[in-house]
Amino acid sequence: MRRSLAGVALAVTSMVALSFLIPLAALVMSLVKEQGVTAAEQRAAALAPVLTLTTDPDALRESVASLDAAEDLVVHLPDSGPLGSSKAPVYLLERAQQARESISQEIPGGWICLQPVVLPGDRVAVIENFVPDAELTRGVKESWAVMAFLAVGLVGGSVLVADRLGAKVVRSSKRLARASHALGQGDLDTRVDPMGPRELRDAGVAFNAMAHRMTELLAVERELVADLSHRLRTPLTALHLASERMAGTPESARVEAAVGELEAELRAIIAAARTPLAVGPMAQGLLGTEAPADRHSVGAGASGPRCETAEVVRRRTAFWTVLAEQQNRSCSLDLTQEPTSIALSDDDVAAVVDALIGNIFRHTAPGTPFAVHVVRTAQAVELVVEDGGPGIPDPDRALSRGSSTGSTGLGLDIAQRAASATGGSMRIGRGPLGGAHITVTFALAPPAPSSRRPRISRRRPTRPRGR
Repeated sequence: MRRSLAGVALAVTSMVALSFLIPLAALVMSLVKEQGVTAAEQRAAALAPVLTLTTDPDALRESVASLDAAEDLVVHLPDSGPLGSSKAPVYLLERAQQARESISQEIPGGWICLQPVVLPGDRVAVIENFVPDAELTRGVKESWAVMAFLAVGLVGGSVLVADRLGAKVVRSSKRLARASHALGQGDLDTRVDPMGPRELRDAGVAFNAMAHRMTELLAVERELVADLSHRLRTPLTALHLASERMAGTPESARVEAAVGELEAELRAIIAAARTPLAVGPMAQGLLGTEAPADRHSVGAGASGPRCETAEVVRRRTAFWTVLAEQQNRSCSLDLTQEPTSIALSDDDVAAVVDALIGNIFRHTAPGTPFAVHVVRTAQAVELVVEDGGPGIPDPDRALSRGSSTGSTGLGLDIAQRAASATGGSMRIGRGPLGGAHITVTFALAPPAPSSRRPRISRRRPTRPRGR
C-alpha cells in the first residue's frame, strides 16, 4: 500500500507538473523571441530619423555604432551599396524598396527586420536589422532548467509526503493484521492501539470489542460445560449407593472401580473447563492451526506439555480391559520399550485412547476382539487401534462430526486433532483382524533442555491382557 500511494502521488504530480511546464516553456520561448524581434524593430525605427537628415555614410556609421547590436544593423542607400554585411535576401530588399512596406519575418539563421525610409527626391533607403537564432533563444535553456528543477522538487516533495502518509497507514494495518493473526492462533489477550486514519481507528476499536466479546463468550461456554458436567454427579451418587448395596457380590468391586474411574474423569473435565482460557496443542488443532511437521525444530516445544505415550496407553487400556472381559472380548496390547515422548498432555492422549477404544465397544458386537499397539519410528510415535468388527466403509465421512448414522463422529475428530497438534496425521484402513485399522501418528517432542538422550533398546511386546 505504501508503494502504491507513492506511485499514485508520483503519477498525479507528474501529470500536473507537465501540464503546466510544457505550456510555460513554450510561452517563455515565445516571449524571448518576441522581445528580440521587438528590440530589432525599435533599433531600425531609431535610425530612420537620421536618414531623413543625412545620407552621409560616415555619419550613418557613427549613428549605427551608437546603437546596440551594431554589427547586425545595415543601411541600404539607394545610390550606393549597403553600409555593413547584409544578410537579407534580395527579393525581400526589392520588395521593401518597391512596395515601401516594413518586413519582419524569419529567415534561415535568424530573424530579419526591414524598415524602408523615403528620402527626398522620392528615393527609398532600407534599414536592415538581423537577429540571429542565438539572440532569439538567449536565456531560454536557463529558464527551462529552473522550471524543471522546480517541477522535480514539487514531484519529489509530493512523493515524500505520500510516502510518510502511506507509512502511517501501513503501520496501522500491519498492527491490526498481527493482532488478528495472534487472536486466530489463540492469544485471547491480544489487543491493538487504534491509530492511523479514522477508518483504521474504527477498525481497531471494533477489533478490540470483538476480542473482548469473544473472550466473554468462551468463558461463558466453559462455565456452561462445567455446569453440565457437574450435573452428572447426581447419577454418579446413585451408582455409588447401588454399588454399596451390592457389597459382597463378585461384581461389586468392578462396579465400584468403574464408578471411581468415571468420577475421576468427571472431576478432570470440570477442572479443565474452569481453568483460565489458554490455548494448548489440542486447542490449536481445534482452531485449525497445525504444528510444524518437524517438531524438533521448534524450541518452544521443549517447555510445553509432554507425556510418554506408551505409559498413558498402558493405563487406559488396562481400564478398558476390565470391560472387555465382561463382554468376552480379547484384547491384545503391544507397547514399545523405546521413549515415546510427544508434545501433548496425559489427558489429551488419554482422550484419544478412550475415543478410539470406546468406538469399538459402541459399534461392534460383544465378543469382537481388538488390539492396541504403540510403535516408535525415527521421527514419530504411532498409536494403532484395530478390531475384528465390520470396519469403516467410508473413512472420510466417518471423520465428519454428525455425518454417520447413530454417531457424532467426535471420537475420530478428537484423535485427528490431537495428531495434527503435534504435526502428525491419522489413517483409517482395514487391519489383520478384519475390521477397522486406525493409525494415529504423533511427532516426537524435542528433547528436554536438561535431559540426557535415553538409550534405545529393542522393542519387546507386553503380555496380552484379556482373552
